Amino acid sequence: MTKTTGEHAVTLREITADTLRPILQLRVAPEQRHFVADNAVSIAQAHFSPIAWFRAIYAGETPVGFLMLADEPEKPCYYLWRLMIGAEQQGKGYGRQAVLRLIDHVRTRPGATELLLSYVPGEGCPRDFYRKLGFVETGELDEGEVVMRLTL
Repeated sequence: MTKTTGEHAVTLREITADTLRPILQLRVAPEQRHFVADNAVSIAQAHFSPIAWFRAIYAGETPVGFLMLADEPEKPCYYLWRLMIGAEQQGKGYGRQAVLRLIDHVRTRPGATELLLSYVPGEGCPRDFYRKLGFVETGELDEGEVVMRLTL
């Protein structure tokens, strides 16, 4: 799962004991903290959820973010549960490339016809970021978050 952004290949990698600390140290900007959980919370949730598929996002050999997919092939339902790019790494195309790699992954899953996600509405929310990737609002709310869909 590699794509080049500028000079750095963006990859999605398993998180190991050796790579955990740098992922836990990544933070979004203070004004974005209400939009996404800390990576420590996400990784803990993933370890207790049988449907979580999660990866660190790397640009070259630098950890830049984290994503998590709710993967339920028996339904089939695929849901971008978390996406975060560290504050210092935003605006470089890494988030876009990571989502494109995730879309490629979901397309390989059984019965995958769509990828869902939700976002917390408000100033600075990621709505336009997801729209540029082809996601559209469904008109649904999930616990106050706006649900979007990408048809695969």
